[in-house]
Amino acid sequence: MSQAVAKEIPQEQGEGGSRRSSWGLLVTAGVGGTLVALYAVATPFVTPALRKVCLPFVPATAAQIQNVLKMLENRSGSLVDIGSGDGRIVIAAAKKGFQAVGYELNPWLVWYSRYRAWRDGVHQNTKFHISDLWKVSFSHYTNVVVFGVPQMMPQLEKKLEDELECNARIIACRFPFPCWIPDHTTGEGIDTVWAYDLKRSRGCETKILEITAETES
Repeated sequence: MSQAVAKEIPQEQGEGGSRRSSWGLLVTAGVGGTLVALYAVATPFVTPALRKVCLPFVPATAAQIQNVLKMLENRSGSLVDIGSGDGRIVIAAAKKGFQAVGYELNPWLVWYSRYRAWRDGVHQNTKFHISDLWKVSFSHYTNVVVFGVPQMMPQLEKKLEDELECNARIIACRFPFPCWIPDHTTGEGIDTVWAYDLKRSRGCETKILEITAETES
């Protein structure tokens, strides 16, 4: 074998090894980037499940939305959706004239909700916050919508009773509150909606009548 041929063989082997090394780096970078992206997307969904009480995202059905709006007829004031998901209830309420606010722990759903509100032309009447519902006070809302799970309802019932004013109405979807007796119910199955007027649950009407009677006497 001539010296020229002997020199060409190592050179070709070197070029092949360099190409394989480059492809290896590209594959490694691609896989690493994909894993980072999956982690960033999945973390907001997985983190709530690691909490003591999990509030999973289950989109509201069209029937549920209509039932909620039915319970809001002849109501006014501010509205809050606890666990607002992709913003369907908040946006539907805003279209009916409410100043509506949603609280949601998942940032991706909050950003998507803001986009949907802008797309539907109600972004000026809506707000969406990334927040844990247990760290928020709902004292200044007169209409409260809840898509909860059974494990959280007793604790949430106590929280709302401590914070809300007597004129508040709480609307529960999918699962009722354990102690309150609903004033209105509509829908069937998973689309059932329960409405609770806090003034009756607290006996506020009785107190008001007693105060009025004492004033007149």
